[in-house]
Amino acid sequence: MNDKNNQKLPGPDKKPPKQRRSTDLTTGTVWKKLVLFFLPIAAGTCIQQLYNAVDGLIVGRFVGTVALAAVGGSSAQIINLLIGFFVATTAGASVVIAQIYGAGRPEDIKKAAGNALAVFALLGVLLMAIGLIGAPWMLRVLKTPEDTLPGSILYLRIYFLGVPFILLLNIESNMLRAVGDSVSPFLFMVVGCVTNIILDVLFVVGFHWGVAGVAIATVLAQVVNMLLLTRRLMRPGSAFELSPGDMRFRGVYLANMFRLGLPAGLQSSMYAISNMVVQVGVNTLGTVVVASWAMTSKTDGIYWAVSNALGSAITSFIGQNMGAGKTDRVKTCVRQSMILALGISVGLSALILLSGKPLLHILTKDPEVISTTFEMMTYFVPFYFTWAVIEVLSAVLRGAGDAIRPVIIIGIGVCLLRVVWIFTIFQRFHTLPVLCWCYAVSWVITGAAMAIYFRKGTWLDRSRRILGN
Repeated sequence: MNDKNNQKLPGPDKKPPKQRRSTDLTTGTVWKKLVLFFLPIAAGTCIQQLYNAVDGLIVGRFVGTVALAAVGGSSAQIINLLIGFFVATTAGASVVIAQIYGAGRPEDIKKAAGNALAVFALLGVLLMAIGLIGAPWMLRVLKTPEDTLPGSILYLRIYFLGVPFILLLNIESNMLRAVGDSVSPFLFMVVGCVTNIILDVLFVVGFHWGVAGVAIATVLAQVVNMLLLTRRLMRPGSAFELSPGDMRFRGVYLANMFRLGLPAGLQSSMYAISNMVVQVGVNTLGTVVVASWAMTSKTDGIYWAVSNALGSAITSFIGQNMGAGKTDRVKTCVRQSMILALGISVGLSALILLSGKPLLHILTKDPEVISTTFEMMTYFVPFYFTWAVIEVLSAVLRGAGDAIRPVIIIGIGVCLLRVVWIFTIFQRFHTLPVLCWCYAVSWVITGAAMAIYFRKGTWLDRSRRILGN
């Protein structure tokens, strides 16, 4: 292994520096620290889902089913693939910064953060150009229904104008969480969501801009969120105290960030590609099914928001404690996180199923969309507890720095299996239930494989290489 490409982070000889709002996750009762750190992240993602539901309500009620399919069908899959890859890659910077912070090296935090911002600002501009030029081609590849194609192209092109801001706000939020500050990203997300809802009402209901209004409102709200986060990172007394001059490329930090981040980006892309293949199957079942498929994210999105929030909290917690060399706290976190995740999964699954139909009647007036969406939910929601295993274990492995093997397990168990399912079983039995079942089957298989790998314990040895031990 080339030392030039893998900087040695400091050992556990120093305590993390005390900064305003930053939290030392290497001391105190494990479950209390984890829950208190997790709650603002979960609250923020829940508010984001509330916005998504309001957004769906505005589009479904004031624009129509075709517009709903344009915003949430193939367009959403393309966004998840391209933007999701780079957003997931920011996890590498988060892990590096968390371990530097846990090891007590504040002078290196500013260097790593400035490097991350410079890289992702450049990537955001490049991705924006790709999206603006390639939107029509990508939508046609996914066999987007002709009645939704014009709206989908318009939505995607406007959305991609905001990609540089979206990437920066994600990397900035992750950096703050890496040093234990989950409150600031939450507060700024609230401001962003409120801004988005106000602009949605103004542009869609007031100005009647339709799909374009939804996209413009989203971009402007993301810009507001990003500017607030940037101001927080530059504030004197924070863990970063960044200035524009700190945004420069440093090869050593870049190598470690991408060594840890690219597997996460690859995993996100594999998810997105497999979901795009599934979306092609969905598109063959008609506009009502396409709109219903998009509507499911408005109704059960709360579970995925909370689950992702827990994964983010676990990754930062593990990162700081690995940086401090406290493996006993890491193992305790694994056990207590699993109990928490399973409890959340069971509780939210019951809530979603009980409130699903009343919520759908609020979101749309189309009876076919309501019945089809709830049918889909009955195939997904009862199996969410199996996802809890994947979420917790993969978050622990990310935080510890074992990035490659979990991607392989998920790539085969989730992504490849779904693609094979669509091109074989779904082609033979061309029905909605058969299409939906590919998700539950993939979760069960992948969860079992992840648990087997984790119990071997070899991931803990590999994680120590990040610290140069």
